[in-house]
Amino acid sequence: MLTPKREKFAQAYVELDCGAAAYREAFSTKNMSDKSVWEHASRLLKDVKVRARVEELKAEHRKRHNVTVDDLLRELEEARVAAMTSEKPQAAAAVGATMGKARILGLDKQVLEHQNAAVTVVVNRPDGN
Repeated sequence: MLTPKREKFAQAYVELDCGAAAYREAFSTKNMSDKSVWEHASRLLKDVKVRARVEELKAEHRKRHNVTVDDLLRELEEARVAAMTSEKPQAAAAVGATMGKARILGLDKQVLEHQNAAVTVVVNRPDGN
C-alpha cells in the first residue's frame, strides 16, 4: 500500500505519462528546481511499490477501455488502407489519433537519443528503464 501522495503520483503518472508533471501534481514543488523535481520523480518511478502500482493502474485502464495491441494494429491498418484508397487521403490524422491512444495506454515505446561529444544516451520509455 502506498502513501496517499505516492498513490496520487502513480495515478497522475498514468494519466500524464510524465514523471515530473505527476510529481508536481502529487507533491509541493514550489521551492524546488526543475532538476530536483525530475530527480525526485525518477527516484519514485524506480521504487518497486510505486512501479507495481503504475503497472496495475495501466492494466486497469487497458481493461476498462478494452483496447489491445491487436485493436490498435487493426485501426492502423484501416488508416493505411484509407490512405491508399481515398481520393484526398487524411490518414495522418487517423494514425496520429491511434498512436495517441497507444501512448495514453502505455502501449508505445519512445526512444530518445541525445549525443554529446563522446557520449550517446538512449532512453527507453514508458517503462522507465
